[in-house]
Amino acid sequence: MIKTIIIDDEPLATNLVAEYLSKFPDFEIVAICHDGFEGIKAIHQHQPNLIFLDVQMPKINGFEMLELLEEIPSVIFTTAFDEYAMKAFEVHAVDYLLKPFSQDRFDKAIEKFKQTGKGQNIQELLDNETTETIASLSRIVLRDRNDIKIIPTKEIQYLEANDDYVNIYTKEGKFLKNKTLSYFENHLQAESFVRVHRSYIVKIAEITKIEAYKKDSHLVILTSGEKIPVSKTGYPKLKSALGI
Repeated sequence: MIKTIIIDDEPLATNLVAEYLSKFPDFEIVAICHDGFEGIKAIHQHQPNLIFLDVQMPKINGFEMLELLEEIPSVIFTTAFDEYAMKAFEVHAVDYLLKPFSQDRFDKAIEKFKQTGKGQNIQELLDNETTETIASLSRIVLRDRNDIKIIPTKEIQYLEANDDYVNIYTKEGKFLKNKTLSYFENHLQAESFVRVHRSYIVKIAEITKIEAYKKDSHLVILTSGEKIPVSKTGYPKLKSALGI
């Protein structure tokens, strides 16, 4: 049997997928979830072969949910996003179903799953700028030990590169996210954050002072008292961001 989980906050949508899927006796629905937190728990518990996943959901969206998984199953997205935006998903997910979809379109997605199995690379999709056009980066969702932490970007003081991860600093402390600093440079609001160094992005509102440091280099002093190095290439960006 092919274990399947349906994750969508709309009961009508989950019922429709379940109804369409009943035509395929080799598929077993092991869970129906109505938000991303339920989805994560169910995926860990059942280890499904395939999930039907809505993108827009309360609490955490579909992309954020996938980022929190250690092993990502095959994904068929079910979404109301327009077809143009969803084109970027074609090479990464098994398929996507644009709401409202028919039994015939659903059947084609199932056949595609049977033929191809996993999508090419869901992680590439999660790193793709198109996803942030759809789900703007107003918050960061990450794992903090056994908990899921949601950090609004307005609470970030600065970010620091840490190999393939990024340290995110807030008044609460330091949190680790499996992303690159370049990703955040491209997706954080340009009017609120500036990359001052290859290893640092700072929130502009947190800057209280700029100090000269050694030859042709500077430090920014944050409201927390933290001193962040500014590189030669970062200094013009910093001046532009501050309007000086």
